[in-house]
Amino acid sequence: MGDVFKEQIIQRKPTTKDFIFRVLLIAAAGIIFFIAMIFLTGFGIIFGFAAVFGAWYGMSFLNVEYEYVFTNGDLDIDIIYNRARRKRLFSGHVNNFELMCHVEDNVRIGEFNSAQETRDYSSGVVGENTYAFLTTHNSKRLKIIFEPNEKLLKAIGTVLTRRKLFVKQ
Repeated sequence: MGDVFKEQIIQRKPTTKDFIFRVLLIAAAGIIFFIAMIFLTGFGIIFGFAAVFGAWYGMSFLNVEYEYVFTNGDLDIDIIYNRARRKRLFSGHVNNFELMCHVEDNVRIGEFNSAQETRDYSSGVVGENTYAFLTTHNSKRLKIIFEPNEKLLKAIGTVLTRRKLFVKQ
């Protein structure tokens, strides 16, 4: 049996909250820049340009992608900001999943009530491929929502037992 390696990138859809945050950042930077230019001191000009740069830098954190990497039973989920900065969000073995099913599976949704925390690593829109799994990670019970494509779901299915994986029919 050969090694299994699958990866997938999901773009998070912008929300209303993201739009409001962008508008507030631009407005605040504009106001600070305008006030700094009125005073026209050396420090004021530097402060104004720093505000504009801060707004640009803050907005770069709103362009988010999630990368799922499945390697021989290990699932890693990374967040990528502005296609440049990466941070590992989750890393664990699929055998440690207690349950994995579609997020709209009404039969098993009650089993997720024991989760201490819910983390959404999906596009933000519930679709046909939006799944959730329950696991213990860093001594916390987590419900993690993600969007595996068919290839990634099949690869996970080869490792995860039938009594733990429930694929939407």
